[in-house]
Amino acid sequence: MHTITIAARKGGVGKTTLATHLSVIAAGPGKPVLLFDTDPQRSLKWWWDLREGDTPALVECDARELAAIIPAARSEGVAYAIVDTPPHAENSIADAMRAADLVLVPTRPGPFDLAAVATTLDLAQRVGKKPLAIINHAPPRTGTSEPSIVAEARETLTRMGATVAASVISQRVAMSHAVIGGQTVNEYEPEGRAAAEMLALWTEVQQSLKG
Repeated sequence: MHTITIAARKGGVGKTTLATHLSVIAAGPGKPVLLFDTDPQRSLKWWWDLREGDTPALVECDARELAAIIPAARSEGVAYAIVDTPPHAENSIADAMRAADLVLVPTRPGPFDLAAVATTLDLAQRVGKKPLAIINHAPPRTGTSEPSIVAEARETLTRMGATVAASVISQRVAMSHAVIGGQTVNEYEPEGRAAAEMLALWTEVQQSLKG
């Protein structure tokens, strides 16, 4: 079993949206996925309640409980555990990071978001994890090269010492439509660009898990 924690000390950067999408993409025959909602706002639970059926499964808990729950999930054959975290509770975020095989740190490409992401990267380093930074809510690519604000964000994150995902998640209307319906873009518009971006990110996440 692989455990993926999605963490950022700043709110509004898309942690829950990534958790929902990656969990659905990861799930498959013989590969059950367990979502953990450790954010008191319970946004992940809100999305899960809108879904038809109970896949992926969801557990609401405090991050400090992960150390006990995750081994039990592993023994029951869960393939992936994906943990959504609160934005400001350092102790909870640290507990969730410690439980992870891979820490994903999403950030918007704006200057204030990039300034704030340094604290999350530092926290990951302090608990002995090397996170993968993900540029999220980015302007969609319109040509062969990525938008300048994305390129600048990638350069800034690299200077911070972060490993930055090649995959970028753009801000698209399909994402909002999907989440409001308890879906993911890969279910709502499987042939769309948003779905392709999420699939590319999941491929990169898998590669990172393999080390």
